[in-house]
Amino acid sequence: MAWQPSGENLKTLAQCLKDSLSAFNKAAQKQAEIMLNQAKASPDINNYLALIFSSSEPPQEFPATAADWHVVRCAAALMLKNNIKNNYNKIPEQSLALVKLAVPLGLQDKNSQIRSHAGTLATELINKGGIYGWPEFLPELLKTLTNESGQVTPEAQEGAMAAMAKICEDNAKMLEREHNGQRPINFLLPKFIQATRSAVPKVRAHALTAINVFTPRKSQAMLNSIDDLLQHLFALAEDPSIDVRKQVCRAFVNLVETRPDKLLPHIEGLAKYIIAQQKGDDEDLATEAAEFWLTVGEHDNLWRALEPYITDIIPVLLECMVYSPEDIAILGGASDDEDEEDREEDIKPQFAKKKLTRAANGNTAADMAKNGNAFEKVASMEEDDDDLEDGEIDDSESEGDENPDEKWTLRKCSAAALDVFARDFGGPVFTSILPYLQSNLKHADWSYREAAVLALGAVAEGCMDVVVPHLPELVPYLVSLLDDEEPVVRQITCWTLGRYSAWAVSLVDQAQKERYFLPMMDGILKKMLDKNKNVQEAGASAMANLEEKAGKALEPYCGPIIQQYIRCFGKYKDKNMWVLYDCVQTLAEHIGPVLARPELSNQLMPVLLDRWQKVGDESRELFPLLECLSYVAMALGDAFTPYAEPIFGRCIRIIHQNLEQAMKAKTNTDLDQPDEDFLVTSLDLLSAIIQALDNDKASKLVANVQPTFFELMALCMGDQSDAVQQSAYALLGDCAKYVFEQLKPFLPNIMPVVIKRLDMDTILDEEVDNSFSVVNNACWSVGEIALQYKAGMAPFVPQLIQRCVDILSNPRVPGGVSENAAIALGRLGLDNAELVAPHLGSFAEEFLDTMDDVDPSEEKATALRGFTEMVTRNPQAMENVLLHYFSTIANYQELSLQKPVLLELHEAFQNVINVYKQIIPGFGNFLMQMEAKDLELLQRLFAL
Repeated sequence: MAWQPSGENLKTLAQCLKDSLSAFNKAAQKQAEIMLNQAKASPDINNYLALIFSSSEPPQEFPATAADWHVVRCAAALMLKNNIKNNYNKIPEQSLALVKLAVPLGLQDKNSQIRSHAGTLATELINKGGIYGWPEFLPELLKTLTNESGQVTPEAQEGAMAAMAKICEDNAKMLEREHNGQRPINFLLPKFIQATRSAVPKVRAHALTAINVFTPRKSQAMLNSIDDLLQHLFALAEDPSIDVRKQVCRAFVNLVETRPDKLLPHIEGLAKYIIAQQKGDDEDLATEAAEFWLTVGEHDNLWRALEPYITDIIPVLLECMVYSPEDIAILGGASDDEDEEDREEDIKPQFAKKKLTRAANGNTAADMAKNGNAFEKVASMEEDDDDLEDGEIDDSESEGDENPDEKWTLRKCSAAALDVFARDFGGPVFTSILPYLQSNLKHADWSYREAAVLALGAVAEGCMDVVVPHLPELVPYLVSLLDDEEPVVRQITCWTLGRYSAWAVSLVDQAQKERYFLPMMDGILKKMLDKNKNVQEAGASAMANLEEKAGKALEPYCGPIIQQYIRCFGKYKDKNMWVLYDCVQTLAEHIGPVLARPELSNQLMPVLLDRWQKVGDESRELFPLLECLSYVAMALGDAFTPYAEPIFGRCIRIIHQNLEQAMKAKTNTDLDQPDEDFLVTSLDLLSAIIQALDNDKASKLVANVQPTFFELMALCMGDQSDAVQQSAYALLGDCAKYVFEQLKPFLPNIMPVVIKRLDMDTILDEEVDNSFSVVNNACWSVGEIALQYKAGMAPFVPQLIQRCVDILSNPRVPGGVSENAAIALGRLGLDNAELVAPHLGSFAEEFLDTMDDVDPSEEKATALRGFTEMVTRNPQAMENVLLHYFSTIANYQELSLQKPVLLELHEAFQNVINVYKQIIPGFGNFLMQMEAKDLELLQRLFAL
């Protein structure tokens, strides 16, 4: 029997939905939320929600105005979407069938917001049930958007195409995947291209939105359709709809990466078209156009084709780098706000920046991206939702007048493009902007002064050689602009000085240093305590930039620098504290042990510990604080001992709390998963402390928290987040290096986890980049464990050989990962050569190829010695690569150093040469096949 609604239930639910969005009656809103939460338990709840959402008129049981009924329908759609998202598998089939009937009705609704909600519901249903769980839906959508019957309204066509675009955005891989010999995208893409001819502007725009999901992807469908698509794009280039032209620009941007060969013949016309779009009145369209210059400029080859048009492009970029009148109204005359507390919404979400990876040369590699990028992309480039019609509600929170410095804008995109062009074309770019600089650097209008300073900073990296002759005049003027009455000018001047700090720190003459470098550094330091918080932030970012460029040259000035940082710790509000931590950690990273001097560390550590005490375990400020402490600990070395124990213990507690919270969130969907960076930064700080302290002290720290320490580390090694795993494996390797005796009892349980993570078959295509960072650290940790565990590795050797060989032979694996896998494989031979030697023929060539790219280091020396032990036990396996092996031996350049590990390596090399002298007749003649220089080296270093 078909489901029949109860009029009373319908009325009650509609009233609750209306009250749940009431901003005027908080009591009614609260009661409605309670009742709706209880209603979720009803097996019919989704039937009622689908009925309400799909009904364009209110039922007779619930008389309501059009505006009130619209609110009820939107609330029903939102609740229905969340039910599908969170409880899809619990929804009865009968209810799902009703929802699938409601969605097409919603897509045909006259109201654009209802159509948008219907598209969202469709996408959620397909996300959960798959395309083939609703096989009739996509064909029906195509019939609607193509108006196959000739009776479809423009609204319904637009609703169908918008829904299709959303489905494509969320299910691109599924649409490209083969199913029963067919790939849906092969059929859909030509239909989308055809839809760009629609008479309905929004259908054309949504069709291009769907197409642009696939323009960055090198699918066969796109390759087959590219010529047809280009013809349609050129035809749409002058479309009256701004939304259509935005998508046309975006398509050209995407095709720069995937099909530059198709764009190259049209580059002249494209350059003229993009210039015209960028000069238009619509800023969003102009920004999409400016992205084209940025993308072409960063392309390996296509940028050269723009050279004839640079003199036409650069004036447009410069014009677009001036703040718009709307931005000026928001920014101009900004007040002194140093004493105002930061609002929570002013503090953008931050993430741990430096994901530590262990390199084959024994160093720690980190992403050193700085906050000081004046045109950093900080906002999504996704298309905005459709304009709301009268009486409609917006699901998103109102942002009001967003600060133009906190979003991706035409101004920032143009500056970024100028930066890229400067690196591409060099001096001619500076020559092009010089007249502009001369006219505007001292302009009476602050917005033109600011834009000129931005332009000068943008060309710094690419045009340094030609700007240098002007810097003795420019730098003092820029320093003077640090006192400009407009905070925005002071802010951009800090950034630009930071960009030219490399020149100032490179000055050798002391008089020149005092004339240019010291005033620059002093000016930037002073701006860190400007009366405007944005200028403070810019000053701190510029100082971090200067520290990176100056390195150890800052040693004589560390005292005044740290004193200024201490003043900043006393003055800064929450937001700027983040960039201040970056200043401290960059200084620690670049001056290293200098920071351990008592006169410096005794000033710095109390303020850091003060923040440590004030910041709670759940505060996001922990991320930069823990990261900063990691670098400080490494710089202080054993001098960090007085602070180590409480910090170490708190990190353990934070890890335990977050793992516990994550487990609870898995079983209770009402709880949020904790931010992974609590784990990442805590694990990284534990690693830093273990590395910094004397081994005995580090061992004692770890011993005090056993077995909890290694149990937590093992859980983090299996965490769902690649970033957490990456840090956990770095910690594992550090424990093997510095506190092995504490680690040793836990290895029988830990090694199977490591081996499982090294399985390349478990890495999904969409996760490959992040997963390689984890695999890298896992390989590195295996090498460190093998060095210490010696014969204890025997039970794990067979599987480790297989994993490492798979990595070495996989062409998709980055070089650094292969190097760590090769070192791990070589080190297995140090004490388990008899187990590895039988497999030597399966990896010898890949091993030698990989080791050729590794710089001389203790890691390489031990790996080669282990490999040589294998060769000694199975010399026949080297038949096809023996000359390569002897060349490797000849070219190992550090053998002259009197280190035990190198002496042992030399002895191993000599032994294996002796083996081959015995088994190869005419050994001397065989060696004559080597290159002359390699043979000469071999003869000089070894007894042949």
